[in-house]
Amino acid sequence: MRRFAFAAAYWTLSIVYGLSAAFAALAPGRGATGWIIRRYVKRMVQAMRLLAGIRIQVRGRERLPAGAFIIASKHQSWGDGFATYDQFPDLAFVTGDHLEKFPLLGTVLKKLGAIVVNNCGGREARESLKQRGADAHREGRRILIYPEGNLARVGEKFRYRSGVWHMYRDFDMPVVPLASNLGLFWPQEEFRKTPGTATLEFLDPIPTGLGKEEFLIRLEAAVETRTAELIAEARGGPVIPAVRVLAPDEVARAARAAAAPDPIRPPESPRRRIWRR
Repeated sequence: MRRFAFAAAYWTLSIVYGLSAAFAALAPGRGATGWIIRRYVKRMVQAMRLLAGIRIQVRGRERLPAGAFIIASKHQSWGDGFATYDQFPDLAFVTGDHLEKFPLLGTVLKKLGAIVVNNCGGREARESLKQRGADAHREGRRILIYPEGNLARVGEKFRYRSGVWHMYRDFDMPVVPLASNLGLFWPQEEFRKTPGTATLEFLDPIPTGLGKEEFLIRLEAAVETRTAELIAEARGGPVIPAVRVLAPDEVARAARAAAAPDPIRPPESPRRRIWRR
């Protein structure tokens, strides 16, 4: 029953506030659209608590630096964005271009100053990060990014992509790792919800000036280690490190490579294939 109640609230809130934000996007400035989206996020977090039975507790706010910074978060649940956005008055965020397929949402994202990048990454995505991220940086806004680029299952992780490091280097901003176990209660985009208390924990900021390899190793270790600990804490079991799996775009590339003909080895003639049988 909880699942159906939350699903009904989810779609009702999304449609009502989405249409309101789309109309507000016609007004000059970001104020009206931002106000509506903040109300939408708060109502969604309330619905998670009241209808799905999922409470959010936040730890580590005292670790947040003053001024602008980048939040690099674990991403196991569609609810991650709502729970994190609700913690700040004006948060810029990096999102995949898949959201632009929804009617009017592209207009709202643009008005909010969201940083929309190609889901497959690459040079185009890096350029978008640089250009749109620069806008947010000039405005002194905090920026939320999911370094893995995809929703991971609990107990799994994807390769940490370099986009977050490019922003960290280009804007000379500290990065705050964010661990989460919300995926235990709202797995990925699933209809299934499990009542309980989910934890978001802001970790010690990574200072500026690190090289790419050192930064990514340090970021992944911080996020994944603490996420595994939060999962173990909620389950009451041992800490189990996440297993690295291929991201969807990596799976697709591997499939294309496997299907492509070998450029070195010529195709066998029909006569040779018959003889080999």
